Amino acid sequence: FARLEQRELQTFLEQEQTKARLQSQIHTFTDTCWDLCIKGAPGARFSRGEEACLSNCVDRFLDSSLFIVKSLEERKGHM
Repeated sequence: FARLEQRELQTFLEQEQTKARLQSQIHTFTDTCWDLCIKGAPGARFSRGEEACLSNCVDRFLDSSLFIVKSLEERKGHM
């Protein structure tokens, strides 16, 4: 019984850590891309340029993150 509870607790903790990493990543995207793309006070809607900049910024950030993770995994596999 205790082992089952431990597994459930471990699964729960892993899920919470994953959520925390995702929230942290979203916060980083927001800070970085907002500072880069939004100049001055935003209006009721983003301009086309702001919207495109935000979209491209997040896409590039994700591409870079995936590239780094894959590179680290490859290096780890060669050790």
